[in-house]
Amino acid sequence: MAQLALNRFKTKTLTLTTNDQTVYTAPSGYTGIILYAHITNYASSATTVTVKHVRSSTETEIIKDANVPVNDAYIPLDGKLVLETNDSIKSSAGANTTLKIILSVLETAN
Repeated sequence: MAQLALNRFKTKTLTLTTNDQTVYTAPSGYTGIILYAHITNYASSATTVTVKHVRSSTETEIIKDANVPVNDAYIPLDGKLVLETNDSIKSSAGANTTLKIILSVLETAN
């Protein structure tokens, strides 16, 4: 059987819509550590963002309806966030195709 890599660094990006979208899911055999998260508003008007942690059927808002000014950014995490295998980060915007999210993730083998 092949060994899992001990540590893997990943960058995940996504253009957000008004529907919840999964930005990242910790894969089987790994714990995902969100090192950094950044949301940019590249539209001509302010909008809001919601970011959630999801475990099984439990969704916990990290931030809900936070304002992201025009041509500005929002940092939803004030530290690192540990995701167990199959935990996810979901996000949505107040308007379609106005926000982009980027996550820096360290995956470490369980």
